[in-house]
Amino acid sequence: MADSDFKPISSPHNQPAAEASSRPRWDAVVALALGVFGLVTAEFLPASLLTPISSDLGLSAGETGQTVTVTAVVAAFAGPGIVIATRSFDRRRVLFSLTALLILSCVLAATANNLISLLASRVLLGVGLGGFWAMAGALAMRLVPIEHLPRAMAMIFTGVSLATVTAAPLGSYVGSTLGWRASFILAGAVGVLAFIAQAVTVPSLPPAGHAGLSTLGAVLTRPKIRVGLITTLLIVAGHFAGFTYIRPYLEGIAHLKVEMVSLVLLAYGVSGFFGNIVGGMIAERSAAVGTVFSSSLIAVAAAIFVTVGASELAAIVGVAIWGFAFGAFPVSIQSYITRAAPDEAESAGALLLTAFQAAISSGAVLGGVLIDLQGPLGVMSFLGVACLAGTIVMAARGGKQTALAQS
Repeated sequence: MADSDFKPISSPHNQPAAEASSRPRWDAVVALALGVFGLVTAEFLPASLLTPISSDLGLSAGETGQTVTVTAVVAAFAGPGIVIATRSFDRRRVLFSLTALLILSCVLAATANNLISLLASRVLLGVGLGGFWAMAGALAMRLVPIEHLPRAMAMIFTGVSLATVTAAPLGSYVGSTLGWRASFILAGAVGVLAFIAQAVTVPSLPPAGHAGLSTLGAVLTRPKIRVGLITTLLIVAGHFAGFTYIRPYLEGIAHLKVEMVSLVLLAYGVSGFFGNIVGGMIAERSAAVGTVFSSSLIAVAAAIFVTVGASELAAIVGVAIWGFAFGAFPVSIQSYITRAAPDEAESAGALLLTAFQAAISSGAVLGGVLIDLQGPLGVMSFLGVACLAGTIVMAARGGKQTALAQS
């Protein structure tokens, strides 16, 4: 086998874990994409409905904003927890349970009459979101042949891209016309459709691997897993440091008006959709190359911001490049991590999820410190340096990994 770091962990479940579907189940992959579209849409809804929710429930904007935070925090812990707690269950049933949590969360949110009930709905969503992302790569690997894994992951991440582009504007529109509760009802309806699609298309998937704390530790000792996680920490921390404060940059440095800022952010989302597709195509040949391609492009975008970002055109081009590049990153790094531990893909996915969430939190904190000390250009400089460092780590240490199909 080409990946010299692949050392199976002794377990009675190892044999099923290494198996992938000999016949692509693209219908099931589409059902997974529909599920993640519903999950991410529900995750983003409070940001676009902050004012009406606060007004209706008698909450401050800060209190309502914590509904976004609690989902991310719960997801970080729920991913590894779900993988370990359900290790003896059929993954099909676990998937159904995660999708059911999306539906229940939306029902609770739509009927919430105080902060406690609203937060409870977001906790349930965090569990569903974290569990799904921890298992996504392993599920995809068992639904399609391993050589098609990046394509399957690209299809799943298409649900993320569509939700990123549409959740905020649709949520805002529905909230202003039918009320904020209707937005959660619609997100729950998407969950119902996803549940039905998954019930029809996803086959029985007996437990695979032997997830546990010891297994997580053993997977973490694999060099390529560590390379992937370090790369993720660097690039995602840089990305969220920059993206959290992209509006101050666009308004303060590029001097864009509010209307133009909205259009530029829409362009970011649309570019990310196409980046996701291209990233999947590249990762199908080499996940390491796909990761280097995406991270180096983000560094290029950061260089544009820092050097000629005062130009409106340069800022717009830079944001479009950034969106395209980051759209390609998740599918590439997910494919890389899954291929590095095909026998324990769920444990590897749980580690990746935790690294992602830790990087999101630390990136936002670092970005806040930098923007206070150095302004928007300081944040964008950190974005470039962090992504360049991630590029170097993957190029130097991760490039030897080839597609398992070539093993």
